[in-house]
Amino acid sequence: MFSLNRAQIVGNVTRDPELRYTPNGQAVCSFGVATNRRWRDKDGNTQEQAEFHNIVSWGKLAELMGQLVHKGTKIYVEGRLQTRQWEGQDGNKRNRTEIVMDDFIVFTPKGAIPAEPSEDLSKDIEEIPTEEKPKKDKPVSKSKKKEEDLSSEAEAKEDEINLDDIPF
Repeated sequence: MFSLNRAQIVGNVTRDPELRYTPNGQAVCSFGVATNRRWRDKDGNTQEQAEFHNIVSWGKLAELMGQLVHKGTKIYVEGRLQTRQWEGQDGNKRNRTEIVMDDFIVFTPKGAIPAEPSEDLSKDIEEIPTEEKPKKDKPVSKSKKKEEDLSSEAEAKEDEINLDDIPF
C-alpha cells in the first residue's frame, strides 16, 4: 500500500541557521520557522495562533541555508517529517519532530537587508548600477534615439521567458 510523508510550509525563520559538521564532514543546518493561522471564532473575533517548526537540512543544501537565510526571512520549505529520540544528560527520554528539508524557496528579496545582517550575507549583496537618463538640456539626435530604442527592445526580448524552457 502507498504511503506519503510530505510537509510543505511557508513562514518566517525564527532564528539564524546553525551550520555544523558531523565528524565525517557532512554539513547539517538547523533552524526554526513560524507559521501563523488566523480565523474568526463564533463571536466574530479574529483569533491568531503561531506554530513553530524545527527544520533540518543536510549536505550542500545545509551550506546554502547557512549563507542565504537569516532570522526574519520569509521562506517556503518542503520535506518529510522525522521524529528523533534520545536520552538527555539528566536521564530522561526526549524526542523532537523535525522537517528534513528537500527543497526551499526564499521569498524575501535578495537586496533586502536583514535586521541583523551576518557578515557572509553583507558580502553577497551587490549594488546594481542605475542607468543615467539623458539631461533635458542636451538634445538627443534622432539616430541616437533610434539606436537606444532598438537596444532596449533587444534587451527586453532577451529577458523574456520561453515557456518551452520551463521543465514542468
